Amino acid sequence: MKTALITGANKGIGHEVARQLAAKGFHVFVGARNAKAGRKGAEEIAKKGVNATFLEIDVADNDSVTKAVREFSNIEDHLDVLVNNAGIVADGDEAILEVSDDLLRRTLETNALGALRVTRAFVPVLRKSKAPRVINVSSGSGQLTGGADGWAPAYSISKTALNGVTSQLATALPKFAVNAVCPGWVRTDMGGENASRSVDEGADTIVWLASEALHDLTGKFLRDRKEIPW
Repeated sequence: MKTALITGANKGIGHEVARQLAAKGFHVFVGARNAKAGRKGAEEIAKKGVNATFLEIDVADNDSVTKAVREFSNIEDHLDVLVNNAGIVADGDEAILEVSDDLLRRTLETNALGALRVTRAFVPVLRKSKAPRVINVSSGSGQLTGGADGWAPAYSISKTALNGVTSQLATALPKFAVNAVCPGWVRTDMGGENASRSVDEGADTIVWLASEALHDLTGKFLRDRKEIPW
């Protein structure tokens, strides 16, 4: 059975990705730092008669990530797909000159370093897969092409950094498929009710990369299953 770990999967895009992959026959691990919310998310998916397991993981905490690898390895011997979905938006529309060091540091810690930290920790079990895949959930706000629009500068910078992490990982892991995805503006707690896309639309490219895309597609930034500029 194929396995997938999705961080930040207790709600929103992450939960939808986990639900869809479980429906495709994956044993999905619903990663979340909040144990109560994570267990509830996994139980909701498992009600459909599929395989869903809660895995407690705080991507901003090294000890938590290390413990998560041990707990995963007690259940499965390999990981086929890692979706680094966990992320935060801690700032609003304040100008970059107003963003505090602490806010920027916390945002980078989760959104960029968190993805690298989790990938690095799970590489040993990913290497046991015949076709390992890593998918980093990024954002169009992290694109350097076209320049910034001033929205949530700390978040945007963290996603630019995440795109850099993606490119570096793709080079460092040549037998892996490592890509970044812009899901678009999605109706979630983060995106808000006025967002233009449904959660299903936001999850589509991620699920496709996890289950159907050619394995030699790597080192790319994608939206709607098509490569977009960094």
